[in-house]
Amino acid sequence: MQNEYKYVIGLMSGTSLDGLDLVYVKFNQKNYKDFQILKGATRSYTAYWKGTLQHAIHKSKEQLNRIHIEYGELLGEMTNEFIKEHNISNVDFIASHGHTVFHQPDKGITLQIGDGQKLADVTNCKVICDFRTQDVELKGQGAPLVPIGDELLFSEYDFCLNLGGFANVSFKKNGKRIAFDICPVNIVMNHYTKKIGLEYDEGGKIAATGKINEELLKELNSLAFYKKNPPKSLGLEWVQQIVFPIINNLETDVPTILRTFVTHAAEQIGKIFDTSEKVLSTGGGTYNSFLMKEIERCSNNKIKMADTDIIEFKEALIFAFLGVLKDNNEINCLSSVTGAIKDHSSGKCFIPKT
Repeated sequence: MQNEYKYVIGLMSGTSLDGLDLVYVKFNQKNYKDFQILKGATRSYTAYWKGTLQHAIHKSKEQLNRIHIEYGELLGEMTNEFIKEHNISNVDFIASHGHTVFHQPDKGITLQIGDGQKLADVTNCKVICDFRTQDVELKGQGAPLVPIGDELLFSEYDFCLNLGGFANVSFKKNGKRIAFDICPVNIVMNHYTKKIGLEYDEGGKIAATGKINEELLKELNSLAFYKKNPPKSLGLEWVQQIVFPIINNLETDVPTILRTFVTHAAEQIGKIFDTSEKVLSTGGGTYNSFLMKEIERCSNNKIKMADTDIIEFKEALIFAFLGVLKDNNEINCLSSVTGAIKDHSSGKCFIPKT
């Protein structure tokens, strides 16, 4: 490798629509575990963009193409602001996850918007993005992609749990990295807190006041997805078509919905590991102390919270890392995780037009 270090900006927009996570990371190319998050920030979306991203799933192909380009421009503008604010001068490239609109890998469909060429042109930086499409083309789930980071950056833990829009987990089994989506988390809970005028349930305080609707809990726990073997992944469509109708049919009281759903998520997550294993938890859901207590109760395990920078920016960090691996033509998608026909190096590169 020509240079010992690579300096990368990673961009991540999650299904919970909290905003865009940006990280500036220094990677030692001789030892990937030697990395440093130099700067990190989350930029909230305007009401226009939050609504646009939330409803993009219902747009026509022509409208989506326009949003794809406009969102790429927005990513570029937000990245430029981040660079200026932190006086960043050395950037090898930007690695962008984009924002997921469709994810139906069983039908060969996945779409993350945020035009890479537009992002490159606006920032005048090389861009690596679109990490999921190639995996779906290779018959994989296109998700989760974070486990390669768990494998190479956080291998001292038996399990890496992420609590974002969805809960997902990654671990070693029979010498291979296994990972899958467990259940929805924030994507459901935030949907119902918005009905009472709140963006989210801080610390799970509202859920803690609710009662468990046993019929609803039973219905949720009996969903067919939970009986499927990995590899498996979830998308917004599944939540809209399956989960919301079940909840809306059986309960209207928001604290009760939240309490029931926390218990449901904790029971599904708690099945995955037991007392003897080291578990690292990241993602915004880690700050939901009520959810964390319930997971610990259901698994009879004390879970380690990552450092704040890792909790808040782990996905952006790992997409920056996926970019490093792609730039070095190294494997960044594991077939044992996604079910693709082979391990591969995924992502598309865009160079600014002069």
